[in-house]
Amino acid sequence: MDMTISAGGQTIKTTTEDVQRAADELTTHRFAKDQLKSIVERIERLEEEKKATSDDIKDVYAEAKGNGFDTKALRTIVKMRKQDVDERREQEEVLETYMHALGMLT
Repeated sequence: MDMTISAGGQTIKTTTEDVQRAADELTTHRFAKDQLKSIVERIERLEEEKKATSDDIKDVYAEAKGNGFDTKALRTIVKMRKQDVDERREQEEVLETYMHALGMLT
């Protein structure tokens, strides 16, 4: 169905299908904008949580250091505990082989 729209001294001839298509595009655009905003806000919240967690970890390492523990060794242990047992063994064997080749082991 043809229709005429007048606004601001201008007259536009269009169809109801064109008007519906424009309305659908506007709705889709609004949905995408809202979705994007939601994603960005979630990322920002997670970044804040990550910073807080990082600060907490630093505090624990500082506490450990204050109690006489070697923080470098603690970091290595934490890293090693994340590894698969076989992966860790393989890495240790390679390290031992290299150290032996360099005369660092007797």
